[in-house]
Amino acid sequence: MTMQKRTLGRNLEVSAIGYGCMGLEAVYGPATDRQEGIRILHAAVERGVTFFDTAESYGPYTNEELVGEALAPFRDQVVIATKFGWAIEAMPKLDSRPERIKRVAEASLKRLKVDAIDLFYQHRVDPNVPIEDVAGAVRELIEEGKVRHFGLSEAGAQTIRRAHAVQPVTAIQSEYSLWTRDPEPEVLPACEELGIGFVAWGPLGQGFLTGKIDTTTSFDSSDFRAGSPRFTPEAREANLALVDLIKEIADHKNATPAQVAIVWLLARKPWIVPIPGTTKLHRLEENIAAAGVELTADDLRDIETAASKINVHGARLPEAILALSGR
Repeated sequence: MTMQKRTLGRNLEVSAIGYGCMGLEAVYGPATDRQEGIRILHAAVERGVTFFDTAESYGPYTNEELVGEALAPFRDQVVIATKFGWAIEAMPKLDSRPERIKRVAEASLKRLKVDAIDLFYQHRVDPNVPIEDVAGAVRELIEEGKVRHFGLSEAGAQTIRRAHAVQPVTAIQSEYSLWTRDPEPEVLPACEELGIGFVAWGPLGQGFLTGKIDTTTSFDSSDFRAGSPRFTPEAREANLALVDLIKEIADHKNATPAQVAIVWLLARKPWIVPIPGTTKLHRLEENIAAAGVELTADDLRDIETAASKINVHGARLPEAILALSGR
């Protein structure tokens, strides 16, 4: 099966399912061995994935280096997105001053071993820097040929409009899945109106929607879910109702819960691209195969009706991180 393509913004063509590289670092447990990371990235390219998502803050820096090394042989076949906006030396502070954005771009170009960054996102909205200045700095980088497309991550609709007026935004990246639907009321309509693509991170609910996590699952101390409100044993118990619903649809479709969660996103809008991440080859193949699963209008209506009766428990991220999302 050939991977379908989707277009973000005016003309950035990517595979319908991308690959989120963050999980190769010590986020969901210990980091992946470098050679293993390269192997999984190569496997993704071989299976038709052309869209890879990284950031200077993953590691920090080591993820971009890994992605740069792994994807160097396929440079003309792939689209690499990376991000600026954290003060890496003073996390969790933000810093999107124009001079910093330009420094980050130069460093990311070297680590990624590329002449131009395909898609450069502001990782989080910086309340101390007007978004017009951020968009202006990226516009200059685009004019210099160092960046091809501008994106925003976890930004609110008003911020998106203001940025887009200065430099057209190609993609918005936010957490979006059957259990995190925050972008629906305002952000998705803004994207539709302005012709901006949407990249869904966490499409599998940080692993929960795969059906492999229950109340007995224990997380490694290096796994950020160990401190996440939505992953307390009580929240997990309540949230399993959503997983049961997805499992039911999956059985009916001869698919896996992960595939249903991914294809649900693909069915929302033709300009939405989920970027699941995984360190395991069989999971990568399972995720990619989601593109071949079809949900009918009736299936989607059934999911909607059942999901509307389920109240997801727990904030989607720890409070300190949520506070930095530009809603």
